[in-house]
Amino acid sequence: MTKEPIFDVAQLAHIEIYSPKLEESVAFFREILGMDEVYRQGKSVYMRAYEDHYHNTLIITENDEAGLGHIALRTTSPQALERRVAELEKLGCGIGWIDGDVGHGRAYQFRTPDGHKIELFWDVEYYQAPEDKKTPLLNRPQRRPNRGVPVRRLDHINILAKETNPNVEFLEEALGFKVRERILADDNTDIAAWLSVSNLVHDIAIMGDALGEEGRLHHICYWYGYPQHLSDVADLLIESGYEIEAGPGKHGVTQAYFLYVVEPGGNRVELFGDPGYQIFDPDWKTIEWKGKDLEKAIIWHGSNLPQEFFKYGTPVRKEQPVKA
Repeated sequence: MTKEPIFDVAQLAHIEIYSPKLEESVAFFREILGMDEVYRQGKSVYMRAYEDHYHNTLIITENDEAGLGHIALRTTSPQALERRVAELEKLGCGIGWIDGDVGHGRAYQFRTPDGHKIELFWDVEYYQAPEDKKTPLLNRPQRRPNRGVPVRRLDHINILAKETNPNVEFLEEALGFKVRERILADDNTDIAAWLSVSNLVHDIAIMGDALGEEGRLHHICYWYGYPQHLSDVADLLIESGYEIEAGPGKHGVTQAYFLYVVEPGGNRVELFGDPGYQIFDPDWKTIEWKGKDLEKAIIWHGSNLPQEFFKYGTPVRKEQPVKA
């Protein structure tokens, strides 16, 4: 019998990353990706892309090593928040309630089986553009910035896990995520899975950690919507002294145009030139890649990904090279 679907989680709302080079990381997102700094508090800087509707979608927090601070998800209602918290407490994975943070109200924090911190909230602050950033395009929160090659909105996050399947099942059963695509090993366990609660192919992706570590970050992703912008930002990155790890190219999984670069703090950032496709079918059947199909799953066209792409994550471990 098919389980009743859960529609309590609406979207990926923001991400916090750690950086040992706070000001350099902020400059990368501001000057290269055209994001705005909207607030500072303590050791954290709050940033946004120009089509993000909420106050912020990225928090960069100073830390002695790079990595993931937390993932934030917004629920579909106050009642949905309470329902999910009740289920999470039954599972015994809760950290507890916080009063709120810059840009949102009270939130419930918990950990995935692999140790990644996630928070759920409902009350959120919508961005209000000051006069010099207002636009006559009324369905856009602010004027398009005129620096760098501006990204438009937050797209997804990709996390690494020591064991993929327990974390995939946790997102499905505790939060209502749906597996849209997956790469399977010969024994049909997940090598990687792409999950969403929205129409996107993925809000969260999970990949097996090649080093067998727990709780690490593979990358965060912001969206352009135009493949041409990947070429534009590639020129800017190279001329600014950054090394592009991979791309531009196109994945088979998600059909997305991509470029990968590591920001100064050490975290990998993916830039989407196109979202691939969106899912509207309520009875979507998970796409499964295995065996001979895998060659086209990772790269549809473009150069192959380097081996360090599958090993490098943050925090950095001694078994992997350190990115400059």
